Amino acid sequence: FREGLPLQKVAKNKTCTVPHRNHRSRSYHRHVELVLASQSPRREKLLVEAGYDVDVQPADVDECRLEHESPRAYVLRLARAKAVAVEFPRRVVIGADTVVLIDGLILGKPTDRSDAMRMLGLLAGRTHTVLTGVAVICDGDVLDSVQETRVTFAPLEPKEIAWYASTGEPDDKAGAYGIQGIGSRFIERIEGSYTNVVGLPIALVHRFIQQISSVPMGTR
Repeated sequence: FREGLPLQKVAKNKTCTVPHRNHRSRSYHRHVELVLASQSPRREKLLVEAGYDVDVQPADVDECRLEHESPRAYVLRLARAKAVAVEFPRRVVIGADTVVLIDGLILGKPTDRSDAMRMLGLLAGRTHTVLTGVAVICDGDVLDSVQETRVTFAPLEPKEIAWYASTGEPDDKAGAYGIQGIGSRFIERIEGSYTNVVGLPIALVHRFIQQISSVPMGTR
């Protein structure tokens, strides 16, 4: 537009759009709706807080570990199996599985209160690894990977372990603790993705969504 020329005269008999002053440097992005193949409320919350619309469709898959299967291969296989189990045409589907690894042992969700205390006893005062397998699928295209984060626990007295287990927070969490909840008071240090420890490495998921759905950046 010429400086000082009224908009009405410029747009007469034409459809006219007034560009934003930063138009050339701004990017506009189409909306992406996700299907989360998991019943984890923590994964859903992470995605929603990151700005995505999420349709939760829990996958029903056998989560037993195969003989001689490595922890990385295990979480990656389950992530892919979950995503494939609920695949929707023209929809981006996310599958994920998280385990805690220490001394070569895989710690999944505790079976009961005593099992939670056993796991916490193994983690107390030591550094362990959190592995999350992630699979993003859209119309037959698959991107997948395993994210690793190292977490260091503070030393814990038996009475602290018993108290924490009694809160119920460890009951449905791999490794029997929640870094985003009461368990945060026991975490001295993390090396890597924080959201990976919660249950879903959002930065990795975002990168996969960009690639598989051809969205350059952002979700809206």
